[in-house]
Amino acid sequence: MSTFLFNQDNEEKFSALLERYPDKSSLMLPSLWMVQYQEGWISLDAMQFVAKKLGCSAMDVYSVASFYSMFLLQPIGTHHIQLCKTLSCMLAGSKTLQEHLQNRLGIKAGETTKDGKFTLSLVECLGSCGTAPCMRLNDDYIENLTLEKLDALLEELSK
Repeated sequence: MSTFLFNQDNEEKFSALLERYPDKSSLMLPSLWMVQYQEGWISLDAMQFVAKKLGCSAMDVYSVASFYSMFLLQPIGTHHIQLCKTLSCMLAGSKTLQEHLQNRLGIKAGETTKDGKFTLSLVECLGSCGTAPCMRLNDDYIENLTLEKLDALLEELSK
């Protein structure tokens, strides 16, 4: 039995969305977003809750949540750095940026700093090839990255 529950605001949003969509399964992505914004990540417990709300299996919810890199299946740091690892960004220097971030933060991709401030993830295309290299910091895109721009950003975030 799931112990996760939507907060009152999310419960109201879910109810309102139910009226707009003829099929509950259409609420899979909005429900996962509500969980993630409420908790910061999506636990197995929360997936079971969503499955019950939508009338599907927990495996159905897990398969969607684990498919998209935008959904977080474990707790992350305060600042989530998602560095693009695809061709345009790699040709523009993302590999150098990755090595710099790993050395500076003392972590590898997929890890969180001991103080819980930074999580580094490598992700597929962020759709910003014309401004490569690119990364996403929490919900914001940072484009035309350079080592200097990255260091200035890290200095500001470390304060």
